[in-house]
Amino acid sequence: MDFIDYYKSLGLAKTASPEEIKKAYRKLARKYHPDVNPNDKESERKFKEINEANEVLSNPENRAKYDKYGKDWKHGEEYEQQQKQRRSTQGQSGRQQGYSGQGFSESDFSEYFESMFGGGGSSFRQGGRSVKYKGQDLNAELHLNLRDVYEDFPQVLDVGGNKIRVTIGAGIENGQTIKISGKGSPGANGGPNGDLYIKIQLKNDTDFHRMGNNLHKNIELDLYTAILGGDLLTDTFDSKVKLKIAPETQNNTKVKLKGKGFPVYKKKGEYGDLILTYSIKLPKNLTEKEKELFKELKALR
Repeated sequence: MDFIDYYKSLGLAKTASPEEIKKAYRKLARKYHPDVNPNDKESERKFKEINEANEVLSNPENRAKYDKYGKDWKHGEEYEQQQKQRRSTQGQSGRQQGYSGQGFSESDFSEYFESMFGGGGSSFRQGGRSVKYKGQDLNAELHLNLRDVYEDFPQVLDVGGNKIRVTIGAGIENGQTIKISGKGSPGANGGPNGDLYIKIQLKNDTDFHRMGNNLHKNIELDLYTAILGGDLLTDTFDSKVKLKIAPETQNNTKVKLKGKGFPVYKKKGEYGDLILTYSIKLPKNLTEKEKELFKELKALR
């Protein structure tokens, strides 16, 4: 397996901060994205390479393994477990069995992993049987608009050239992560595939402010409707409703519309509430006649 320097792929030093990794990845992803470079095999290869680099380096745990084990980072934990077992056996027998206790060089790591995972023509066995290892978990982000997840949202994702169909459940929260079992990297020695973890990033493209399952919206009322009352037609998230404005409605009055909020995740048919806040808008550019009428009203009060 050829070694890929993930830091070099992103044009970064090994001391790069998480913010620098994120910034470099976004810049390169825009540059090499298939939509920007149609039918360009080199750009497609580069796009996959920087995605792989980002998946590893943006995950603190995976980055630490990569920094320690290089190209064999996926199986670092298995290596350490075997060394612990070996040291335990050596301690019980009182013999070193060839282990110096002084650590291993990079070539030692490579030879070990090649023998374990087939690179050298053999496979690792324990207790007379082949040991299976689960593949690497993958991490991805999916950017959607808030309106996309008001209902179940089917989506086809391209992960490493594989098309994966997934349905994002209505009401999912911003920043929530969903797990798709078995859609990560292939396992070793016939082990199961890793899993795919998708973090949802939502952009609010509406006039509503979401707080959990509830939606909030400001409604402007003209002075005369606020004082005298009346009817007002306004939007909910998916329809329109007619509001009955009570006479002498005060500024910042709140009205709750039950069940007109956002869907509750994985609870079909359940919705939060819509809370409307009235903001009274004062008239501008009054005529002289209007000013006189307000003066008369003031005198009456």
